[in-house]
Amino acid sequence: MDAIRSAEYARALYAAHGDRAEAEAAQKEQHCKAMGNIDEAESWQAVRRAIRQMRGANQS
Repeated sequence: MDAIRSAEYARALYAAHGDRAEAEAAQKEQHCKAMGNIDEAESWQAVRRAIRQMRGANQS
C-alpha cells in the first residue's frame, strides 16, 4: 500500500473510530500476522503510523 492510500485509510478509520482508530489498526495488523499475511500486516502498520501522526497533529 502506498503512502497516499495509507493516509486515506487512516483518515477514514480515525473518522469512524476516533481515538480508538490506532488500536483498531493494530488489531487488524495482528490478525493479518496471525493469518500469515505479512504484506497486509505491513499495510496496516503503515495505516497505524499515519493515525499516530494525525493524532499528534490534533493534540498540539
